[in-house]
Amino acid sequence: MFLPFFAQLRAHRVPVSLREYLAFLEGMSAGLVTYDVEGFYYLARTALVQDERNIDRFDQAFAAAFQGLETISIDEVLEAVDLPAD
Repeated sequence: MFLPFFAQLRAHRVPVSLREYLAFLEGMSAGLVTYDVEGFYYLARTALVQDERNIDRFDQAFAAAFQGLETISIDEVLEAVDLPAD
């Protein structure tokens, strides 16, 4: 799911290792962030950017990978998910 994001980071020349990417995925699977774009951004930045000189490139890659994400409402997400009836 996050491979296009990883590809954007590499395309924007953010030096991200596989170890850092796996740490990011571990944080996501641990549920550190749910339904919070800002929290997701900071988790990704913390796990994937090791040098503050790369923050601008990270921001560009993040914007390219998740363009339009904030316009999706929770109602739209819930409609797309196949939830069992109560």
